[in-house]
Amino acid sequence: MTSVRIDLAPEVSDALLARRPVVALESTLIAHGLPWPLNHETVAEAEAVVREEGAVPATIAVWEGTPTVGLSASQQEILARGGNVVLKASCRDLAFAITRSLTAATTVAATMHLAHRVGIRVFATGGIGGVHRGAVETGDVSADLPELARTPVAVVCAGAKSILDLPRTLELLETLGVPVVGYGTSEFPAFYLCGSGEPVHARVDTPEEAADLLSAHWELGGAGTVLAQPVATDVALDPEEWEAALREAERRAARAGVRGKDVTPFLLARLAEVTGGRTSRANRALIVANARLAARLAKALCEREKN
Repeated sequence: MTSVRIDLAPEVSDALLARRPVVALESTLIAHGLPWPLNHETVAEAEAVVREEGAVPATIAVWEGTPTVGLSASQQEILARGGNVVLKASCRDLAFAITRSLTAATTVAATMHLAHRVGIRVFATGGIGGVHRGAVETGDVSADLPELARTPVAVVCAGAKSILDLPRTLELLETLGVPVVGYGTSEFPAFYLCGSGEPVHARVDTPEEAADLLSAHWELGGAGTVLAQPVATDVALDPEEWEAALREAERRAARAGVRGKDVTPFLLARLAEVTGGRTSRANRALIVANARLAARLAKALCEREKN
């Protein structure tokens, strides 16, 4: 009989027991989202800003068959150097990785799931998945969306990835009952772009306002929430430049016959090539900024509970 054990780093376990703020971070960005050494530098910087804000970072992965909440620096480096040979695990893949004693980088959905299992309520990432362009024909919809509908974790992000069909992504989130909240914006951010032209469900301008909204949502039995802040303007891409780069990356994906969960990492890698690394620089900046906001939110939630 298989018994699933989740390994918590001592620092994370102590913080959860003491009801101190903890921020979950995903590991797919390390193994599949950014190239070496930018991936390793980015996760180190994200963890550093979480600590600067008075919270504890908890980077999550499956390590040799054990779901692990709080990777060590050496484990992060192994993931960063491993690249595409590391399994990319969404929720459906967790049992396979565990029973085969594999090391796997967790997606947004899987990271949310494991974070919730140990009591972490705030998770920082780059951008969530969603409805892919052409999904009417392909049915390609990210597992992140149904996970948001059932798991009560706040996902701090720069909106959904710009390669997606954002209007349909927002429509599906509405159908699933997932609040999409803009942080300091009334327009849904689009990952590499500051805005998508689509409105958010609600707007907050401080971590305290976000904590109040989340607490009410969870008290009413709600599940996941998207808290989206725009990428900084000094690293954001121009919309016309972005569309041209995306069309070229999509042509390459079509020629290569890339499908399913391989589409996103393939497109991100090709976009970095086409834009001369600008998308990678924007990705790093928004991941670090989201980690900082997530730490402030986690602190505000803890302070709210004390009062």
